Amino acid sequence: MRDRVIRDEIHRDILVPSSHATIIDTKEFQRLRSIQQLSTCEYVFPAATHNRFSHSLGAYYLAKQLTIALEEVQPNTISKDDAELVHLAALLHDIGHPPYSHLLETPEVFATYHSHEHWGRLLLESTETEIGKALRQVIGEDRMNRLFALMDGQNECDGIPIPPFMKEIVSSQLDVDRMDYLVRDQANTGAQIGGFDIPRVFRALRVGENGHFYVKNWGLPAIEAYLVTRYHMYNQVYFHKVNMLTQNYLVKMLSRARELALNGELNISGRLQLMLLKDDLTAVEYAELNDSHVKVALPDWANHDDEILSLYAEKLLSRKDFHKSIRIDSLTIEMVDIIKTRLEQVVSSKGFNPEIHVLYAKISKRGYMPYEQGILLEDGRDAAEHSSMIRSLSQPNERALIFIPESIRDEVEAMVRDWIKPGQSSLSQFD
Repeated sequence: MRDRVIRDEIHRDILVPSSHATIIDTKEFQRLRSIQQLSTCEYVFPAATHNRFSHSLGAYYLAKQLTIALEEVQPNTISKDDAELVHLAALLHDIGHPPYSHLLETPEVFATYHSHEHWGRLLLESTETEIGKALRQVIGEDRMNRLFALMDGQNECDGIPIPPFMKEIVSSQLDVDRMDYLVRDQANTGAQIGGFDIPRVFRALRVGENGHFYVKNWGLPAIEAYLVTRYHMYNQVYFHKVNMLTQNYLVKMLSRARELALNGELNISGRLQLMLLKDDLTAVEYAELNDSHVKVALPDWANHDDEILSLYAEKLLSRKDFHKSIRIDSLTIEMVDIIKTRLEQVVSSKGFNPEIHVLYAKISKRGYMPYEQGILLEDGRDAAEHSSMIRSLSQPNERALIFIPESIRDEVEAMVRDWIKPGQSSLSQFD
């Protein structure tokens, strides 16, 4: 097999040596073509149909570029063998994602539930999967152990240290995973946010005496741009209210399908049966699941007699009569917990079943976390100490969303506003 060049929409030419191509060509890695990067975000941004396959290649490319940049400014900081492990860790970091990515990573849907990291390890360790066999052939058993230690964030493997910066390339507040998905998701959603300069970030990185990365002082503006981009992508794209709503529809639909199937009221066959009903799912079986197995069920479920299943399936098929959010930005999880019963009683009095027609979502973003895998500058201080802009991004962001039928939204919204005035103190009457 020859080396190849893969043309990418973001990074342009990605050079893949023949040995790594054998890993990419396995059916388990190719499966990532059928796992959407942003789950249901296409209901808001129609072009957001890019997949985990292209993102994984992008992270791989950036990992290679960063180790090359590091070799230029600090020669011999990382060995050729360790650099390859960093590249492969970036390439394989998402191999265990379920259909619709993080969204379906929940025991509400999977009868055999594990995190995507756990499934990824099972796929790579298995002697039954194509990718497990290919990985062993490329790097051997001993180096596989070091690769797994790196992916787990360990400090050493078999007594040989793993420098912290190697782990930071793959998983940190400034890793190649985040950098790729931010630029890729921005490009595919069309979000006008501003972006940041990845090559400049790389040029500013150095490895300190303690083995951790730090940023040269002149690189601070590039770090600010990166963190501002991350902040706005979460607020404008990942936490978009319609995205949160359609995620709700999809999980509730699959959860209901599982419940009906267990009660003998819905016949589920094929791959969906593996996901929803099989409680001893193997790695090989897990690798057979992708988004298409959910999508193909939607037309039949939209015509099912069960009101809950058909309602959610129909909305995902037609994108009409969507529920609308109550437009109160100050709603907190605590507020929702207190008013929930009264709210559902009102919705019921308007002729709607609250079990179906009141949906809740939680937005929780911790923000930039200084001192917890923070980003350090060359004087050893966190970037937040150097930048008031970064300090402003360190505040946690947690709020609640409530979705109800559009026909009663204005009336119910006014009631909720009245209940929570002048703030949380007025909620005590409902406690």
